[in-house]
Amino acid sequence: MNLLTATTRYYLLLTTGLFVLASALLYAGLPQVLRHETDEQLLSERLTLQRRVARGQPLPTDLLFAYQLGRSRQPRRLGYSDTLLLDEREQELVPFRQLTFRLDAGRGPEWLTLRQSLVERHDLRRVLLEVLLGALGLLLLGVVGLNRWVARRLWRPFEHTLARLRSYDLHQHRPLGLPRPPITQFAELNHALNQLSERLVADYESLRQFTENASHETQTPLAIIQAQLEQLLQAPTLAADEATLTLVGELLKTTRRLSRLHQSLTLLSRLENQQFAPAEAVPVHLEQVLRDRLDLLGPLLEARDLHLTLDVEPGLPPHLLHPGLADSLVQNLLQNAIKHNHPGGILAVALSKAALEVSNTGPAIAGDPNRFFERFRKHNAASDSPGLGLSIVQHICSYYGFRVRYDYVAGTSWHTLRVEFTT
Repeated sequence: MNLLTATTRYYLLLTTGLFVLASALLYAGLPQVLRHETDEQLLSERLTLQRRVARGQPLPTDLLFAYQLGRSRQPRRLGYSDTLLLDEREQELVPFRQLTFRLDAGRGPEWLTLRQSLVERHDLRRVLLEVLLGALGLLLLGVVGLNRWVARRLWRPFEHTLARLRSYDLHQHRPLGLPRPPITQFAELNHALNQLSERLVADYESLRQFTENASHETQTPLAIIQAQLEQLLQAPTLAADEATLTLVGELLKTTRRLSRLHQSLTLLSRLENQQFAPAEAVPVHLEQVLRDRLDLLGPLLEARDLHLTLDVEPGLPPHLLHPGLADSLVQNLLQNAIKHNHPGGILAVALSKAALEVSNTGPAIAGDPNRFFERFRKHNAASDSPGLGLSIVQHICSYYGFRVRYDYVAGTSWHTLRVEFTT
């Protein structure tokens, strides 16, 4: 629920409560007011008759007044009361308010009853209620509508700020640059957000430069160490010392592993920081990348006696990718399928317009296979692999909006990694 709706709801609850209360008071109070007014008119008529008799004048006898005046020599209950009388013209019973009092007109006491029709009062009551309730209803709608209109105008700077925050991309290397609205609270909010974005840009730029410098400064010594160890292995004097030769070989193996780990972590860092410029993306034919990688991995396939099947849909369109990322995606998928395969197993690669599938035979696994997309997660903890291949695959797919999943049916030895392209 947004803030405007919540505010309007409270206003609506308040005005509706006041509307209901005012309507109830009006409905209950208006009849009392009209009844009191009728009683006042009857009392005025009584006083008129009493003064008329006091002056020695007879009671009125015209037909209209006779309809409103009742005379009786028999005692009646004094005071105000309600009754129903037949309207001869309408032939229906109509309500009357009446006042009964005792009057001595010179020929002995009489009990007179003055009557006042309530039909007009009921009509007046209905009209007044309709008018007043209609006015209250219009006032209710007006208050709610005005509140929403005013709130939208007042909250427009906040909505603008929220829209800028949603579309803000730190990788553009520039602060938000929000304007200063006339409302003080929103102006302070925008100022605080501008300062925050400036600090974020500065920290991000420092982190990016540190990552690039650390990558370069670390890779260079590793390359030197690896080259010198390779030269040391070729030294004739080392051939006679088997223990030293073994130790140097282990050092070279560890150095190469460290170099691969460094390259993988550097690639992951660049992917997470989106340091691959969109302008570097070019149309890449994944079929050609697949065939080139399979040719390079041919000796490894023969050494492990793996049976390869390649199924490529003809006429595939190119994908707009960074060439290095496309090669890394295919390389890590294939290496994962080869590394975790059985000797004499199967490697099946299928490329279509919708997806790239790499399937292989392999050891049974327990639990959710998607956990292998996590960093340093391995099938075999003793493996010399850094455990970053599938994490790199996932980051590349996320970078380009592809979907990747790991399918494995329990009780079988068939593993499938499927990369689904977006259309």
